[in-house]
Amino acid sequence: MKILAVVGSPRKEGNSSILTREALKPFQEQGIEAALIYLSDYDFQDCNGCEGCKETYKCVIDDGMQDIYPLILESDALIVASPAYFYNITAHMKAFIDRCYCFVVFDKNDRSVWMSINEASALKYAVVIAVCEQDKVEEMGYTAEAMEKPLEALGYRVIDTVKALRLFAAGEALGDEKVLRKARQAGEKLLKTLRLKERLKDG
Repeated sequence: MKILAVVGSPRKEGNSSILTREALKPFQEQGIEAALIYLSDYDFQDCNGCEGCKETYKCVIDDGMQDIYPLILESDALIVASPAYFYNITAHMKAFIDRCYCFVVFDKNDRSVWMSINEASALKYAVVIAVCEQDKVEEMGYTAEAMEKPLEALGYRVIDTVKALRLFAAGEALGDEKVLRKARQAGEKLLKTLRLKERLKDG
């Protein structure tokens, strides 16, 4: 079992990072392989729509995403996190998600017929963490959905979404026991889901 956590915030000690690390704790406590990456550490560009991936399902752009792709493919589940930037995900997270377009396969004659490579092999699972400074979830805008919907299209079942409010200054999440508990519970639910899958697979 392998877990990959992807943080779209440029602040490594920010609230998105703190909550992601909290969600990873149940896995780490069980000695399960869990990688945490920050997109700001990788130099990669936006998807340019070249369709160079349509035959091989591999992106042809030679940049930092080539270091991330193997981590995605080897993982059984993803934890993705982003703060709200103007009612949406960060540019780093948006570019990351767009570059996963290469995992979608279309019928050669009818593009209304498509599926992800995960659907063709095995369903995967995900947790989404969205953070904003405002008091109301409506003020988060499309942040959570901008991660949930693409993940679902990529063959992930999003089993939990943490929407963290009233967090702005770096580290504020450490003082919010409620949201820390929500993040940990999301990680625990993800672990239980993967354990259940293993049990059913083993018969």
